[in-house]
Amino acid sequence: MQVRLRSVDEQVAGRLAAALRVRPATARCLVARGVVEPKDAQGFIDPRLAALRPPSGLAGLPLAVERIADAIQRGERIGVFGDYDVDGVTTAALLTTFFRSTGAEVEVAVARRDAGYGFTPAAAADFAARGCRVVVTGDCGTSDLDAIAAAISHGIEVIVVDHHTVPSADRPHPSLSLVNPYRVDSTFPFRGMASVGLGFYVAAAVRTELRDRGFWSGGGRTEPDVRELLDLVALGTIADLVPLASENRILTSLGLRRLASRARPGIAALLAVSGVDVDRDVDAHTVAWKLAPRINAPGRLGAAEPSLALLLSDGATAQAKAQALEEANLERRAIQERVMKEALERLGAAPEPDAGQSLSGMRVSAQTGEWDGPAIVIAGEGWPTGVVGIVASKLVDKFRRPAFVIGIDPVTGVGRGSARTCGGVNLYAALREAAGSLSDDGVAGLGRYGGHAAAAGFTIQRDAIAPFAEALSASCGKLAAGSGPTPVGREVDAEVRLAEVDERLAAELAGLGPFGQENPAPLLLTRNARVSSVRRVGNDRHLKLTIEDDRGTIRGAIGFGLGSREVEVGAIVDMAFLPTVSTYQGRRSAEMEIADFAPSGS
Repeated sequence: MQVRLRSVDEQVAGRLAAALRVRPATARCLVARGVVEPKDAQGFIDPRLAALRPPSGLAGLPLAVERIADAIQRGERIGVFGDYDVDGVTTAALLTTFFRSTGAEVEVAVARRDAGYGFTPAAAADFAARGCRVVVTGDCGTSDLDAIAAAISHGIEVIVVDHHTVPSADRPHPSLSLVNPYRVDSTFPFRGMASVGLGFYVAAAVRTELRDRGFWSGGGRTEPDVRELLDLVALGTIADLVPLASENRILTSLGLRRLASRARPGIAALLAVSGVDVDRDVDAHTVAWKLAPRINAPGRLGAAEPSLALLLSDGATAQAKAQALEEANLERRAIQERVMKEALERLGAAPEPDAGQSLSGMRVSAQTGEWDGPAIVIAGEGWPTGVVGIVASKLVDKFRRPAFVIGIDPVTGVGRGSARTCGGVNLYAALREAAGSLSDDGVAGLGRYGGHAAAAGFTIQRDAIAPFAEALSASCGKLAAGSGPTPVGREVDAEVRLAEVDERLAAELAGLGPFGQENPAPLLLTRNARVSSVRRVGNDRHLKLTIEDDRGTIRGAIGFGLGSREVEVGAIVDMAFLPTVSTYQGRRSAEMEIADFAPSGS
């Protein structure tokens, strides 16, 4: 286990520890995250809604707000359409909940994976048949130009609320309003919001616009509290792997508190079927590992409507709807494990690549066990497109390379792919460059592509996959080189003695959350600990240890997914870990969540 201690100004960390009365390790973590003044630390640890910057520079927002407010005042039927992932479904649920709270009639739908990504001409026609005059899309629409044209032909005005990369600024977008921070004319200082966060801004701005029009002062109307929507914002933001910084961090932190209250019946029921006890805190880890996979599961298998129905459900129906998501998630997991197994087998396969093997012409090195090229591109006949994104994420975790995983329809020969990244490679830029390279070489077959820096999707014909893989490897190699060398070793925030690992330290570090992109969970190091017990739990998937130091301090430790690691009682180890608090039979104790370990001195 190679580790690198983060470099921070020790004097600044010492002053911060004294001023805040926190442990030195906690102060080191704050300084490493750019927090060096006590007043800034307070805002970091306890974010407030008032700290959100006004969205005055968010291009498209004023026109969208005006048109939605007009529709509400006139009693027009509003359509809401969301994509099939968590961000899309939560955006649709948020907008629907808010619009209905104003008294508006709302028709809502979410995408079906078998109909393709995003807003479609068929969805536009369906909204027209339901009598909608305006449709708001969530987490899609930026690239769905054909569908928007179809909506316009039906007399529908379309408002797009989306955060995916805007393909071109050469011509005006056909929607009535495109609310997207990636517009070239958008001056809002933070571009990294998920669509559900943008939807929250839309709802808050519409509420204010209606207040200015005197809408809430007559007819017995009650002005809705938009803070009640923050649980949905936290769900979609964490699940979509956007940076948990700036506005996202504020919205997510407050949204997690709302999630913990279990005020939304569907969320309360889903937490219950996920095995999250009522007395357990809901943090970003709970969302990422318990809630998000279950909300994503129906959309991965086909239709995302069950997830939307759960988020909009009342107390009477929530339990049954949550159970349906649990069953879908079990089915998804079985499919995912099969595809992952096949992918790993094919990545280790030898010579001639074809559409069913790794396609970038490179293999796993027998000597190092590492991937020999800048990107992984792999395709499989009949791989369900709903799980290729998860498989791509797992390949990134294993090989530390951008991964592009494609499921090919054996009948049509059309492949639908998902990509995930690491090492600073911008996936949208890689796809754009690869597409240009294919075009220059006269290769056809790459269809639509879209997404953002960290996650992307695309369609491609079977015959174009091999040259596409070569083009992607070249573009990813160039982008990785431009992002600078990847540091060697696991980075840790501080080194501590085992006795320092207690509930207070765990609570202080938890206050630095929520953790995710651009705000990673703190990682501490302790050395020369003796392993006094070893057992495997969770069908042998997880490793549970008891360790102690030479002063008799004893701590429990658990390594999720580390069940295959070999360690013997009596071994002396160095361990990288996150301090947490474990609750068992009503008793709380400090526990160490293991990231890695190795024999001391190695």
